[in-house]
Amino acid sequence: MTKKTWLEVALNGGGGPAHQHLMPISVDQLIAEGIACVQAGASIVHFHAYDEATETQKDTADLYARVIEGIREKVDAIVYGTLPMIGTQDIRGPEDVAERHAAMLELAERKLIEWMVVDPGSVNFASVARLAQDRDGFTYLNPDKHIRHGLAMCERFALHPSYAVYEPGFLRQAAAMAERFPILPKSVYRLMFSEGYTFSFPPKAYGLDAYLALLEDVVPGAPWMVAGLMVDIHPLIEPAVALGGHVRVGLEDTPRLTERGNLWWVEDAVKRIEASGGTLATADDVRRDLGSRPHN
Repeated sequence: MTKKTWLEVALNGGGGPAHQHLMPISVDQLIAEGIACVQAGASIVHFHAYDEATETQKDTADLYARVIEGIREKVDAIVYGTLPMIGTQDIRGPEDVAERHAAMLELAERKLIEWMVVDPGSVNFASVARLAQDRDGFTYLNPDKHIRHGLAMCERFALHPSYAVYEPGFLRQAAAMAERFPILPKSVYRLMFSEGYTFSFPPKAYGLDAYLALLEDVVPGAPWMVAGLMVDIHPLIEPAVALGGHVRVGLEDTPRLTERGNLWWVEDAVKRIEASGGTLATADDVRRDLGSRPHN
């Protein structure tokens, strides 16, 4: 078991209030919840920026910077955002690689981020409930050239890639593509489980065992965490801690329309991690584990 367990909180997500009516939207809400969750034990904060007036995702460097600076003014944490999906906002198609990464590029140039989302593959977000009604989900596209562009940015700015591993093949693709970037900082493999969507595995031990066996084959010793979408990750916290992994919770990941807010999910995860024998990591503990330089 590692000395310290990282705890990440994902404050909101791309689904908007219709998906999670308790999720923070405004800059002030994101800052306040981010600070509270760090004070409760999280060392990593992930969020999506929103236009408060329209309650739709809006990926601008200004919005991200205001939240990141607001949280870090009060607490030390690793705080990072996301990328707009292809087909949303002004990202019309796979050719808009630079446009999709524009906000993160500006934040990296301003030295405001330490981690960056790099999702190594495409996946159908097919909801079990919608499929039962013969309704379509949507395809989350991440073409190879987008992955390559993200990894090049991570190498250039010494950012740690945060891989969302929605299927086992994502893990293999991430490891294979990282080989092309010899000075890429250490990557974090976020193993994604789900109950409400059909991708990946449900939050059961056999799924975790399968992911970890593959991880050991392709990138032994890499840091990993359990997470997901539309899932209660509780069954995997104890085995993750016992096996040296880490944990992510929060309103981006939880079952739809939960009545429990981000702070509850963080406080509950802290109790479960400590009951499993884990000790919570600080942001500097995480940086040391990854071989990062201290963040100013």
